[in-house]
Amino acid sequence: MIPLRDNVARERKPLVVWTITALCALIFFYELTLPERGLTEFLYIYGVVPARFTNPHWAAYIGFPEGGLESFVTYMFLHGGWLHFLLNMWVFWIFADNIEDVLGHFKFTVFYLFCGLAALAAHILFNSSSTLPVVGASGAVAGVMGAYLRLFPHARVTTVIPIFIFPLVFEVPAGLFLGFWFFIQLFSGLFDSMTAGEASNVAFWAHAGGFLAGMSCIRLFGVRNCRYCYDPKAKRYDID
Repeated sequence: MIPLRDNVARERKPLVVWTITALCALIFFYELTLPERGLTEFLYIYGVVPARFTNPHWAAYIGFPEGGLESFVTYMFLHGGWLHFLLNMWVFWIFADNIEDVLGHFKFTVFYLFCGLAALAAHILFNSSSTLPVVGASGAVAGVMGAYLRLFPHARVTTVIPIFIFPLVFEVPAGLFLGFWFFIQLFSGLFDSMTAGEASNVAFWAHAGGFLAGMSCIRLFGVRNCRYCYDPKAKRYDID
């Protein structure tokens, strides 16, 4: 299922969402200008290769420069191809504006980076010996999706299932759409761990880890004036 739009209104301009999207686009277009070898080196240095940090002897042998902690942030702004870039930015665009709306610009920035770091920690935990770079905004975007599920479980998401030339378009509850997406990531991560592991090109554990971090921690960031947020204790929507 591919989301097309949601029905939750926002009250403030999503300046940080626009900025992150623009940065990811600029960096991706820069990647397109690199030759194949240069692009590989770029992704290995500014993406995160788990073995670079869990096996320093291997990292030194391969020739990684010392340090590299900045890659824990830079990896969130890199992408491995057009589909990877477009899907991440599209899902981010749909769900993130409402999270920035209720957190404010600064808190949303911190929250986004926090989810990206949590996603990376989950990926390294389950792929500590991997020599492949993990890149992409998907872990941080998954955190945004988890936060959306926590705050807007009864929102409606218009989705499309592309079946040949007859796409199916229908509206589903956000809880169903996001819960199903999380289940797929979790199941895929478990299956990947039991089978191919390193061979997978998708960081399923990063997705699951980012989602759980966003869902569990969003309220700790101080949600404000969230008239559309659902309060599970009062079983109603929040009121200013």
